[in-house]
Amino acid sequence: MPVGFRIVRGHVRAERSLIEAFAEIPAAIVSDNMNRMYGGGANLRPLHKGGVLAGTALTVRCRPGDNLMVHKAADVAEPGDVIVVDAGGDLTNAIIGELIVRHARSRGVVGFVVNGAARDMDALAADTFPVYAAGVTHRGPYKDGPGEVNVPIDIGGMTVNPGDIMLGDADGVLAIPRIGAETILEAARAQQAKEADILKAIETGSWDRRWVDETLKAKGFTEE
Repeated sequence: MPVGFRIVRGHVRAERSLIEAFAEIPAAIVSDNMNRMYGGGANLRPLHKGGVLAGTALTVRCRPGDNLMVHKAADVAEPGDVIVVDAGGDLTNAIIGELIVRHARSRGVVGFVVNGAARDMDALAADTFPVYAAGVTHRGPYKDGPGEVNVPIDIGGMTVNPGDIMLGDADGVLAIPRIGAETILEAARAQQAKEADILKAIETGSWDRRWVDETLKAKGFTEE
């Protein structure tokens, strides 16, 4: 297949049990345990009513303003997929709208992440189906190509490989590498338990705050 107009088949998807486990953890905690180095940027905001995004990445690279290969991705998607689109961050034309979202959802797709614009906000905002995008415009897309499906893409410095775990909530969206996900999950669970203990300590007024002054002292700060 020519570069720029190709569909790659047979990628390995993350295990469902892993995805379900990550869905129970806030994206911020998972991000902390990836050393705060992975994320699609603050411009990728949830457009839906609310709810968690959790699934495996079905990636699309398309020309800004053109969604031909997004339609093809929806046609070849499998249940549990998240369609993740690198449209260059351009907001001139919407890459997705109500029609393609409804079609993809009918095929078992569990969400969209679009580095580009969306439209039909009344429908998207009234639904809990997860949609993340960089902006909104009424101007529709072209359908000429080129584009690629199931190739590595980059969204705001966040590399997404086909089959990676996509996790999103009200704070934004995160791509978790399929390889090594178990280690990240273990660390995130430990932090989640630690933060639950801190919340209990805050309620009882017993949160040990000595670390603040100890850190300041170690950095040479003085009080006047």
